Amino acid sequence: MPSLFLTRRADAAVPVSADTPVPFARISFALFLAGFSTFSLLYCVQPLLPEFARDFGLSPAQSSLALSLATGALALAIFSMGALSQALPRRGLMATSMVLAALLNLAAALAPSWPLLLACRLLEGLVLGGVPAVAMAYLAEEMEPRRLGSAMGLYVGGTAFGGMMGRVGMGMLVEWGSWRGALATLALIDLVAAIGFFWLLPASRRFVPQRGFDWRHHAQAWRRQLAQPALQRLFGIGFVLTSVFVALFNYLGFRLAAAPYHFSPTQISLVFLSYTLGIFSSGSSGALSQRLGRRGALATGLGLMGLGVLVTLGSSLAAIATGVGLVTIGFFIAHAVASAWVGQLAGVHKGHAASLYLLFYYLGSSSIGAVGGWFWLHGGWPAEVALTAVLAAVGLGLAWVQGRPNQDARHG
Repeated sequence: MPSLFLTRRADAAVPVSADTPVPFARISFALFLAGFSTFSLLYCVQPLLPEFARDFGLSPAQSSLALSLATGALALAIFSMGALSQALPRRGLMATSMVLAALLNLAAALAPSWPLLLACRLLEGLVLGGVPAVAMAYLAEEMEPRRLGSAMGLYVGGTAFGGMMGRVGMGMLVEWGSWRGALATLALIDLVAAIGFFWLLPASRRFVPQRGFDWRHHAQAWRRQLAQPALQRLFGIGFVLTSVFVALFNYLGFRLAAAPYHFSPTQISLVFLSYTLGIFSSGSSGALSQRLGRRGALATGLGLMGLGVLVTLGSSLAAIATGVGLVTIGFFIAHAVASAWVGQLAGVHKGHAASLYLLFYYLGSSSIGAVGGWFWLHGGWPAEVALTAVLAAVGLGLAWVQGRPNQDARHG
């Protein structure tokens, strides 16, 4: 007799058999749209930082607040959403977050002053918290274990595509019009993505929203996850991944806008076409994990990031492009592997584990993304490389310890 789970479709709860085939293609594409929307909105300001600095009379570190405030708010929102999502339907929560974030991006485009633009970005980060942790939990709950790695890779591929289109599109639209028009255009695109997401994603089969809200229950769940050394290392790796990635890309635009390159906004934005490498590398993370083991795949990703950072020390455009490509490939491999591994280790509290991983993930983006401005100001690109290379080495050390044979026996 197959077990039954209740799921909400529209305003009704209907029984769904757990033996019903999982619509892999629909779920994967819907979560691809979620990743696209979240990351295009979150990182669309990255190529605009030099524009903000010029228009509002800001330093590079000050202009980076447009990104750091959003990612910092997202980190805090994800942490609370991991608990609140236990009482709300997953599909509706994610779709609502996507719509509100797109509207706030439109408001940022219309903001008449820098403080108001920052306020819109802060709120945008807060409402986007309803997507990443819930998406990870949804996949871990609904996908068969043998397909989880591939599905997570496609979701991360969506984040790569969204990050690329948000950045590249911004640079091109600025050339044709203004950064305000670029932000507004992206907001409209992501409203359409939110509608498509809600239409495609099936309601949860293996999750029933819990009545009431007990902070003690959630605090205990977080404490249990934080007590696992294997998860602690994955949380640390999440912090390192975005620290390196965001710090590198935040200030690469300033390097290319200055002598001897003097790149235009469109030319700078083309650097983010490297994200196409991330789309394919994240999708192959499942196969790489099967071939090398999860630890081997994770160490490979972090090793490529560290190597890529060092290659960008070269002054030629070929060296910079090669280094950026290696960092991008390594980042998306490592993030896809770490995300899937968190879900496998989390047990019944997958939403709490996902929220903790993403808390550290976005804290790295927010804190080191801003701190990188100090290194850029006082030491230029060599100082930026030193900061990110050290962080990549720390992550590689954590990956090497993670998943040792005795740990794989306990958690594998």
